[in-house]
This record gives sequence, C-alpha cells and structure tokens, in this order.
Amino acid sequence: MADHCVYKTLRLHTSADKFYIEPRDPKALGEKILEIDRVTQELNLADNEGQIPPSAETKDIFGIMGVIHLLAGPYLIVITRKRLVGYIQGNEVWKVLGTEVIPFPRALLHLTEDQAYYDKIYLSMVTSVLQTDGFYFSCSYDLTHTIQRLSGTSPDFLQMPLFERADPRFVWNNHLLRPFTVQSELHKFILPVMHGFISITTCTINNNSFDFILISRRSCYRAGVRYYIRGLDDEGRSANYVETEQIIQYNNGTSSFVQIRGSIPLYWSQRPNLKYKPTPLINSTADHTLGFQYHIDHEIAHYRELVLISLIDQKGAEKILGDNFYTILRNSGYKEDKLRYDAFDFHKECSKMRWDRLNILIDRQNSDLKKFGKIHEHGVITTGEKIAGHKDFEFIFKNVWADNADACSVQYAGTGALKTDFTRTGKRSVFGALKDGVNSAIRYYKNNFSDGYRQDSIDLFLGNYIVDSNECISKPCPLQQKRDWRYMMLPFILLFGFSMFIISLILPSTEYGIQFLYVLFWGAAVFMTLYIVVFFGTEFVDQPKLLQPKDTKDKHV
Repeated sequence: MADHCVYKTLRLHTSADKFYIEPRDPKALGEKILEIDRVTQELNLADNEGQIPPSAETKDIFGIMGVIHLLAGPYLIVITRKRLVGYIQGNEVWKVLGTEVIPFPRALLHLTEDQAYYDKIYLSMVTSVLQTDGFYFSCSYDLTHTIQRLSGTSPDFLQMPLFERADPRFVWNNHLLRPFTVQSELHKFILPVMHGFISITTCTINNNSFDFILISRRSCYRAGVRYYIRGLDDEGRSANYVETEQIIQYNNGTSSFVQIRGSIPLYWSQRPNLKYKPTPLINSTADHTLGFQYHIDHEIAHYRELVLISLIDQKGAEKILGDNFYTILRNSGYKEDKLRYDAFDFHKECSKMRWDRLNILIDRQNSDLKKFGKIHEHGVITTGEKIAGHKDFEFIFKNVWADNADACSVQYAGTGALKTDFTRTGKRSVFGALKDGVNSAIRYYKNNFSDGYRQDSIDLFLGNYIVDSNECISKPCPLQQKRDWRYMMLPFILLFGFSMFIISLILPSTEYGIQFLYVLFWGAAVFMTLYIVVFFGTEFVDQPKLLQPKDTKDKHV
C-alpha cells in the first residue's frame, strides 16, 4: 500500500492490560502492530512476535477515531461498521455506520458515586455525537480538500500522510487523534474523519457515463446547534460553516464547483428563550470590523474571489442585522474584484410560492459564475444545453441536493430541511407543507428543550471542553448546575391552572354566572402564568452547561 495511506482493515485484540491493533490489509500482513497500554496509555509499534494473549477478545474494525478522556479515564473509539459510498479518482469513500467506545480502565471502582454518575452522562454525550448521521472517511484520498486545492499542490504534498495534510477545519476527530499524531510513525493508523454529507452517483447523459459527486464538509471550528452558536469567534471563524463541492468525473477529467455558507460574520447571538424566533442580539462592544476582516482575509486565502449572498429578511430584526453587515462590508476597503455583495430577500421575493423568482438571483450571478471559471466541453452537455432536458439526471440532481440539505439541517437544526419538496419536484405540495409544519414543531421543541445537551455533546467531542479528572472531588462538575425555583414551580402552576380551567369549562353547573367566573378566573391565571414563563424564557430552555457564553454587552437589533 502507498506510504501515505491508512490501513483499511484492522483487528482489535483486547486483553486485560493492553489493546493490540493489528493491520489486516492483504499488502500489510506482517507489518508492525500498535500496542496501547491500558494503564500507562503509552502507544508503541512492535513486531508481531506472538505477544497477543490467546484469551484476548478479538474483533475486526475499520479505523481508529481516537481517544477521549472522561472522568473514568481514556476511552478508545473505533469504527465497527461502514458502507461504501463510491469512488473519487479511483479511491474508496466510506460512510461510518457504527462505532464502539471502549474504556481503558477495566473497572470504575476508583470513581466516587457522583463521578460514576456524571461519567455516564459524558459518555452518553460522546455516543450521541457518534450516532449523528454523516461521518465519512477514505483511507487513500483526502476528503477534507477540494479538487482545486489538491490540484494546486506539489507531488511531495500528495505523498504526505493523510493526517498531516488534511485541512484541520474539516477533521472532526482532530482532538481525538492527538495521542496518535504526536508520533508520526503511527500515520498508517491515523484516520481523519469528516462530518457532513457525501453522495457519489453514476449518471448517463447523451450516452456518456460520468460520476456526479456532492460533498459538504462541516467545519469543526465554531460548530454547534442552530441558536446557541451564531456569528464569529475571536479568530474570525463563522458559526456552522459548511463547504460544499459539486464534482463531475468524466473519463480522465474532473471539474468542481465550490460554495461556502456560514453565519453572518459579525459578533451576534440568538439564544433560545421559548419564543418561536428569538430576537438577534448584536454585541455592542465588539470590534466587528476587525472580526469581519479576519474572516474575509481567511476566506480569500482559501478561495481567492468571493461573492457574498445574503438571503435574510430585509425587514424587522433581520434587516437591522443585514444593514450592520452591509455597513461594515462597505467600509472594509475590499476591492470589488475580490469581494462582491448581493442581498436577496428570499421570503419576500419568493412569497406566495413564486419559486421561479429564484431565477432573478441566478441571473444576477451569471457574470460572476462565468468569471470564476468555465468547464471545457467534453460532449456530455454542450454549451447552452440545460439539465431540464434530461429528466433522469434532473431527478438525481435535485434529489441529491435535497438529501444534502436534509443531512446538514439534521446536524445543526435537529430536523430535515424545510421546503425540500420544492427542491425535489420543482413545486410545493400539501404533504410537503404538512411535513414542514411537523419539522417546525420538532425544531421548536429541540431548540428550546434539548439543544443545550446537544451543544455540550459537540463541545466535548471536539475538545472545546476538556473533562478534569478532579471534577466532583476538588472542583465542581459543570453538569451539577441547579435550576432556579421558577423552573419547577411555574410549569406546575401552569398545569394546575389549565386543568382547573378545563374542569370549570366542561363540568355542568346550574349557576352559569358562577361557572363563567370560574372559567374567567382560571383562564386569566393560565394566561398570566404563561406570560411569566415566556418572560423568564431563558430559565426554562435547555442551556449548555460545559461552556458558558462570554459576558458581553448585547443589544437588541
């Protein structure tokens, strides 16, 4: 196997004292095995000289995701199931279907009762991230770089081990791999894993067969859930950043088109508070211009020329957010040949299901698309020919993009994307509208009552929060935070008042005047309690516990 490749198949032998990881690729038989001491945590390469105990538990695995430290100690994370997605330039691309988290310590007797309890919660957080759909890897191809970036590199770069040349923005197990990456000789065991979406489909147009590939790479910097992570961090990195690359492979030729998305690059927040759409808050003390410049300089370094397209509402709170962004952009000093801005009020322009008006935006981008590059004709689709004339490919094209939208939306919002029935079919349907209504209700629940846990899970997995082994002993565990009295009392009062309101409404009474007063009283009690609950909305939502937001002076926009 090539020296830069990672082993495709491994055999994990678990004994009382060590993990033995043995290469099982046909061309790697007889190569050194990796020994991991379960007590000292030392990693060593050693010749296979029969040191693996016959009593060791043995299983085949398909990669090492890394090691994470929790209260009980280190845990080894391995890939146990995978599915072939397809091939990129002859290299296999796999999707992770199953993982296993194996503790280094053989027992938990060294933990206090509280530590054992919270270690289970930490472990469930790690497991919840691993069970999120969308982890992909290749043992011979660098999935973290676009075709354009790879084509501009030197032959020496392409011979580097995968973990050394991978783009750290998109390696989701970067933190987990640190015990391995400090020893470069372990590079054949070090597998970079990306998170997002990959589809590889073989298509035919005009009797020409080609591969249609779509890759969305989710950044591990400032990653999180829908409302808890917004705007920029101190290094100018945008929240929930995704790089999407569309690739066409035909014969020996390859072309790609890249677009990126991220949160508006200002310092702002939009934390859930029981309202359906919380009001955005702009940090009034932050240097937005400097943060914006950090962000744009970084993007230009990666992509050279940018067109920024804003789809937010140009009215209400979002309008003020967009106006602030445009003002900073206009005063930033970037030349138009490097940076151009286009605002398109999606909800206004496409209201009343006028989806055809998206062509207005597409037409406005035509000159930029032509300037960025043109695919040479190879006889697949000629100049001026439209995809709409090829129904089979149009069906694949639309559904792959809709699948991509659903996958990315589930990862950060908790449900599939909205309006994907239009993406798939070109028109809205009653079923699609009902599905959007259900997804909106699920989003509301998750955003308010489970996203704090999801955000903690992501921060723990990515190493944004490091578990201290002294938690619950000499320092408190952040998971031990107690709720305010209102959290228990007000929902109880609301439930009791609503029950009395229903009873007063349905029980028969000969004194209709008295019954009306009862209904009025309990109805008013329910309304007032509900008003108080919404007023103290942040007390009732599920907030992250591991990392607290910075103490900033925000103002309503």
